[in-house]
Amino acid sequence: MNAPHNPEIARSVRTGAFNSNVHDLGASKPGQPPVLFIHGSGPGVSAWANWRLAMPVIAQDRRVIAPDMVGFGHTDRPSNITYHMDTWVQQALDLLDALGIEQADVVGNSFGGALSLALAIRAPQRVRRLVLMGSVGVPFPITPGLDAVWGYEPSLATMKKLLDIFAFSRALVTDELAELRYQASIHPGFQESFSAMFPAPRQRWVDAMASPEAAIRALPHETLIVHGREDRVIPLQNSLTLSQWIPHSQLHVFGHCGHWTQIEHAARFAQLVANFLEEADAQADKTS
Repeated sequence: MNAPHNPEIARSVRTGAFNSNVHDLGASKPGQPPVLFIHGSGPGVSAWANWRLAMPVIAQDRRVIAPDMVGFGHTDRPSNITYHMDTWVQQALDLLDALGIEQADVVGNSFGGALSLALAIRAPQRVRRLVLMGSVGVPFPITPGLDAVWGYEPSLATMKKLLDIFAFSRALVTDELAELRYQASIHPGFQESFSAMFPAPRQRWVDAMASPEAAIRALPHETLIVHGREDRVIPLQNSLTLSQWIPHSQLHVFGHCGHWTQIEHAARFAQLVANFLEEADAQADKTS
């Protein structure tokens, strides 16, 4: 009897010195760039865990690429890897190169938002539009919620407490979800790499993920900024700051929403992103 397929495991793509686990769905129309989804940094996280509701919706109209960033999910964990923004940006560029993608729209969640910002700053020609959701990437005092997330020590009880921090609605925090995320966090090698990334004191990792203010202010990209009003992991002020610094930006705040906009308001989030990207498609059609 075959073992059930794990939906978190997708195709393997060579990215530099290691293989990345990459979800690759849908197809783009001619001239329409794919969408690169970059997940957050919670324990046991993967591209599928973050984007499982958004990917199939967006993939109805365009190609979706969602990798497990190195140190997370089912991407290789090289023994000599250094977990740093330079490493993750290079992985994203290597992935685009491996797939023959010259330019992508980039959607980043939390840690993935910081990475998306850094990618757009360092390789602006590879990014068409940016979506930053509950994003890191600007200076802020670490929240108790983020400190708890990065300081996770595996247990089912601890995972339940973290899910309470992530979500506004208690209805989302089921025993089944807690068990699923706990089991994901204790896959061989998962916790070892996770604990190596963000050892205390953790304010330094917030600071290391921040891009320079002048570089953010110089971004030419149209940017959609999304945040949950009740986010206890990343403060709403981050997105207010980003909306002030990024010239061509718009900010959408969801009420009754924690750090899981793409899950707590899944249909609205997918529609918001789809509309934002379709606007760029329409502009491209007019100029072609």
